Parts: sequence; structure tokens; C-alpha cells
Amino acid sequence: MTSAPETLPPSRAARRGARASGVTEPPPAAPDTGDPQIGTETGLVSPREATRAERWRERAEVLWHATRRVVRQIAEVVRPLGWVVLAGAVVLWWLSLAFGWKELLVAAVVATVVLAVSLVFLFGRTTYDIELDLTRTRVVVGERAVGGLNLVNRTSRTILPSEVVLPVGQGRGVFQVPRLVPGAQHEEVFAIPTTVRGVLEVGPVSVRRGDPIGLFERTHDRRQAVDLFVHPRTTSLDGLSLGHLRDLEGLPVQQLARDDVSFHALREYQPGDDLRHVHWKSTARAGSVMVRQYEETRRSHFVVGLSTHPDEYRDADEFELAISAAGSVGLRALRDSRVLDARTQAGPVRPLTPPRFLDELSQLGHSRRRQGGVVSLAGGIAAASPEAAVIVLVTGSKADASELRLACSRLPFGVRTLVVVADSRVDAPALRRIAEADVVTVGELDQLPRAIRKVLA
Repeated sequence: MTSAPETLPPSRAARRGARASGVTEPPPAAPDTGDPQIGTETGLVSPREATRAERWRERAEVLWHATRRVVRQIAEVVRPLGWVVLAGAVVLWWLSLAFGWKELLVAAVVATVVLAVSLVFLFGRTTYDIELDLTRTRVVVGERAVGGLNLVNRTSRTILPSEVVLPVGQGRGVFQVPRLVPGAQHEEVFAIPTTVRGVLEVGPVSVRRGDPIGLFERTHDRRQAVDLFVHPRTTSLDGLSLGHLRDLEGLPVQQLARDDVSFHALREYQPGDDLRHVHWKSTARAGSVMVRQYEETRRSHFVVGLSTHPDEYRDADEFELAISAAGSVGLRALRDSRVLDARTQAGPVRPLTPPRFLDELSQLGHSRRRQGGVVSLAGGIAAASPEAAVIVLVTGSKADASELRLACSRLPFGVRTLVVVADSRVDAPALRRIAEADVVTVGELDQLPRAIRKVLA
């Protein structure tokens, strides 16, 4: 028996000839899948009823998800001691029924009664109106942050005693709330120690209700968390309200002035003008006396670069000293209405306002080693702020003189450079000169104002 010959598709030339003669090419035949539910003309799949096995599988999945949800809720309520008592009750019941021991039966009944009575404490309302109030969300390291919790029962039913849990960073505070009748309120005052710079998450406040034995516990979160910024210590600096004078060609003069002024325009001399502002080249060119006109801009470009490389600091205290020094210099520049750029190896710090600047410093940590040290930081500053007037680099004591010299060489030409080295081993501030930069070494934050005065003397 021979099979039917296979039909070959028409060639490309044959299809072009058919289209030219107006003959419509028939659609390709639908593949034979053996499924009677696929139409030969439309190609649509008609719906079919689920089989019994599929229905049972769907019901089992729904039951499984519901069981998991119930088990999860029970696991959140039962404490470790509750699991022990519950397991003990089950074992006692089994032994008493298996061996008929009346002593074990009595113990099983007692354990069951204890579990049932403890469950009663979980029922009831915990719908307090909770107000979390921090007197200050920004404090300096070492200061105590004071806050308060105010709980009010605005329902028409009495709320049984409960506990309020307030997480603070890695710890938490627990407050006992007495029985509150409708309309009653309860206030708790607390203090948060701030021994370390950082950002502490206060909250969310949760209400916990449980039995006196500690078998069961029910917790409900009531309020969102609040961020508490612990700022680094800073000191007030005098003498940083200084800016560069720029000549007519825009080149910075190494002399500093008390007022930050910049060249505005040239105009003809008028009686009373300061003869020191006469621009003689323009006078000779114009044939009349021309003087420089200045304006107070208060917009000197000030850059603070803080090296966060971990290998440049001996210990954590030295790193904190560097952050405090950078914060003190940056605050002085912001209060003098300067255009401040603050940078680390990780990128720019956004000093929009003094509080926001300190907020950013509160979150700073060590950078990655592959990001480089103070030399890489200086290169980033030169690329991001080529028009800087004053650059202050802050680093640790393990950055040697060769690294500081190389870092200063990467800064823009003509910029006034000050390097602050944090060294916890020194007892008095020291001043030295590396290349064109003044380098001051301080061992404590209180030494920084005196060191700055030595530089500007």
C-alpha cells in the first residue's frame, strides 16, 4: 500500500504569477493537532468544563492558603511559653486517656483551663488614639531626645490594660497602659539617649495585649515611624567669612578680603571714586580715566571635601572628629551665604540648608576601598567644581604627606586650599605647609577654631 504523495507548496515565482493574474492564493491549511475543539476555519479554542481532578485541586489550593493564613495568625499570637504549655497539655491528655492515670488527667485539665483563661485576655478592643510626639527630631550627639506618648480611649467601651511597645533603633521601650474608661487618656514621657551619630527610627508604636503568665500575645501597629537625626558635634568658627578677590581678567588674587566682592563692570571716573580701583590699561586705551566697579555678591564658591576612606583613620573617634570638622566648616560657609559644595568619595552631599546639611552628615559612613582616598576625592572635586575659590580637604592621620601633596596638585590652579587632618594623638593644633596648601592637624574639635586663626593670621 502506497501513501499519498506529499503536496509541495508553490514556489515564489508561481505565487507572484498568481497574484499578477488576479488568482487569490488559498489560505494555508490548519495543522492537524488531533484536538477536535480547535476549529478548522476560525482557529479558536472553545471553552471546556474543568475535570473533577482539576476542581479538587483548586479546592485543595484554596484550603491550603486558608490554613496557612490561620496557622500564621496563631503563630503570631502564641509565645514560646504558650507552645510549651500547649504541647504539655496534649501529651498529658494522651497519656491520661491511654493509660487511665487520674493524676495525669487532673494535670491535663488544669493545663487546659490555664490555656482557656489566658485566651480570654486576648479579646477586647485596643483602639487607642495614639499620638507620638518628639520635641525635637534633630539633636546633637550626646544630647537626650525627649518625647511623649498620649493614648486616648475615644470609644464607648472600656479598654482593658495593655502594653505599648516603642522601638527605638535596635532597642525598644515598653510602657504599661492601665484600664481606660471611655474618654480617658494616658500619657507617657520618655527620653532617648544619643551616644552615637546616626539616624534612629522611632516607632512604629504598637499595642500589645496578653495574659499575665505570658502564654499569648496580640500586637497591632498603630503609628508610623519617625526619624530622629543625631547630628555630629560642631563648633563655631570665626574668620571663615573670607572670599577671594578676582582681578579684571578673572584670575584669583591670593589676598583674602573681609567682604566677598567681585568685579562687575568698568565705568568712567567720578569724583569720590577710590583711585585704587583705576584700571590703567583701559584708561590708556579709552583716553579717559576708567575705574573698576565691584558689587558685594556673597557668593564665593566654597568646597568642603571629606575623605571617608576607612584606611585613612586610626579609629572611629578619629573619623567622627573629621566629620565634626567638616560640618563646622560647612556650617560657617552656609551661614555666610556662600555657595557650598560638599563631597565625599561616594558623591556630593546636598547642603541645601544648615539642618539638611547636618542631616546628611548624620548618615555618612565609610566609603568603599575601591573608591580611593583623599587623592581620588581631590580629583572628583577638580572635575565637579573647577571654579572653586576655597577648598577645604578633611582627612585622617593615616594619610601621609605624599598623598596630601598629590591631592593638592589635582585641585584647580589658583584656588586657596586648606587641609584639616584629624589626629586623636595630638594635644595641640599644628600648622605646616605642603605645596601651596596650609595643613592643620587637630586632636580635638575645640582646637579647630584656634588652628583656623593661625592659618588666617
